[in-house]
Amino acid sequence: MDTTETFDSLVRAEFRPKSTYLNTASNGLLPARTVTALHEAAVLRAEGRPLLPLYEDVEACRAAYARLAGVPATRVAAGASVAAHSGVIAASLPAGAEVLTAEDDFTSVLNPFHVRGDLEVRTVPLERIAESVRPGTALVAVSAVQSADGRVADLPALREAAREHGARTYVDFSQSAGWLPMDADAHDFTAAVSFKWLLGPHGVAFLTVPEDFGGLTPVLAGWVAGEAPWDSCYGPVAELAHSARRFDLTHALFTYAGLRRSLELIEEAGLSALHEHAVSLADRFRAGVSELGHDPVPAPGSAIVSVPGLGSRQPELSEAGIEVSNRAGNLRAAFHLYNTATDVDRLLDVLSG
Repeated sequence: MDTTETFDSLVRAEFRPKSTYLNTASNGLLPARTVTALHEAAVLRAEGRPLLPLYEDVEACRAAYARLAGVPATRVAAGASVAAHSGVIAASLPAGAEVLTAEDDFTSVLNPFHVRGDLEVRTVPLERIAESVRPGTALVAVSAVQSADGRVADLPALREAAREHGARTYVDFSQSAGWLPMDADAHDFTAAVSFKWLLGPHGVAFLTVPEDFGGLTPVLAGWVAGEAPWDSCYGPVAELAHSARRFDLTHALFTYAGLRRSLELIEEAGLSALHEHAVSLADRFRAGVSELGHDPVPAPGSAIVSVPGLGSRQPELSEAGIEVSNRAGNLRAAFHLYNTATDVDRLLDVLSG
């Protein structure tokens, strides 16, 4: 069996969408194996059996995400949202510190720095973020891929600029982890949610930190952040975990039971194959919609395509069984492993009238 057949058979075994689903940038589809695992976890609770085996899923997910991110599992914290991770990072900064951000980036990346009230948050166009790092910039916070329109940040240029000026970097991989290879080791802090391109349920967001924790204080730490969690249930935590687990939040066990299987699927499919598949479909749509006379937002190499002026057609497309998003008047289509050229052509056919 060749590589293409293996990839296609893997997808067919896991996904049977009832629509032409092109909305992974909002939510990824759950694989069949993930649905089974979620059901099995729920049955444990329904039957009153111990949930302790589910904690093994937490560590399996941590390890699998670490492999995707390219860092040791000891540098991965398992939390609940990107906003919470951003809040921990924001809390670590001294008053008056400059945080450089991109215009119209996703709120979860930005807002915790704004609500501090005593930080200097500077905003520039995404294309200028690397050149805008300057002496005195304490942190650059940016999404690897923009949620609204799929533009890809020039992370190598940003990394070099940050090193030159002594700034730290915080990158949100929520719109790229699962189709775009990532190198979390190249940045001080990174985060990603589970429910988009990683194909998991809601309720998990990973954080990667440096080996020395990058000056972060685990201000949200509860009992699971202890070196010995079951000995840390009452009173203050006597000893925080020696790894990034000190930044863990109480685990949504059902979510991890399902996410473990989703991450296994991502690894089986292979990130390079996922990247090639998703981007080729996005490029097919870019070319087709351009032929219809519409200019997509320039985002070369992205699995997300945003087309200005077509967002109002989202209800019509949904009625036709095609799921996309309307973002600020733009039609946003996102392509992942379960999509095909037929999906692209069907969207183009409906748009052409």
